[in-house]
Amino acid sequence: MLFSISLIAVYFFIFFIVATIIKDNSIVDMGWGVGFVLVALMLLTQSKVSAAQIVITVLTTVWGLRLFYHILKRNHRKGEDFRYANWRREWGRFVVPRAFFQVFVTQGLFLFIISLPLILTVERNKVSAVDAYNIWLMGFGVLIWSMGFYFEAMGDYQLKLFVKNTQNKGKIMDQGLWAYSRHPNYFGEASMWWGIFLVALSGGTSIVAIISPITITMLLLFVSGVPLLEKTMKERPGFKEYAARTSIFFPWFPKK
Repeated sequence: MLFSISLIAVYFFIFFIVATIIKDNSIVDMGWGVGFVLVALMLLTQSKVSAAQIVITVLTTVWGLRLFYHILKRNHRKGEDFRYANWRREWGRFVVPRAFFQVFVTQGLFLFIISLPLILTVERNKVSAVDAYNIWLMGFGVLIWSMGFYFEAMGDYQLKLFVKNTQNKGKIMDQGLWAYSRHPNYFGEASMWWGIFLVALSGGTSIVAIISPITITMLLLFVSGVPLLEKTMKERPGFKEYAARTSIFFPWFPKK
């Protein structure tokens, strides 16, 4: 576990140095997904590898690289994201130390917590000589992850096409998956981590790993995901009507 903590600390410190030099703290968002991939791949060197660890590593890598590519394409040549730009103005001359602790240290801490299914799986591999796993639970976990991946990837793709159409400027996205959830991509991300947790559990990993999906779900629902996006959307024409008929997170049939 010390290896994972050290790896994450060095990784985000490098991002902090680069962000400070180029004055763009939002690059940490691009490092988010890749950070999980790095941890997953480096942990392959720490003990004998189990079936559960291989599956989790593959799922984490697919998720992390897709997210990195999506954010890279979205933010390319657009400068610092408005959230970080606002904080830069608010923090003034204390922007460097506050960015270090409130952005980079905080993201590093959450990356560690959300990586617990993988980290605890590796810790189990170190003390167990048997690679036993529940194939049904593992399969169910992969199924949940696959559903989540579809909602996140397809939700992002549908939103990209909607925004790209200049006729939709200022309008609310309420088509495709967005007709069933106001945040299908966030629902998808949370679902993927519940799936990863189930895969870890199938390999005998401690139930303590449930902290991971609970944390990412709470973050998306109440902190960095849904609340921030809802705040930017609520002033748009038609949002009240959209919110009244559409589930905020869990996909469901729209109200008539």
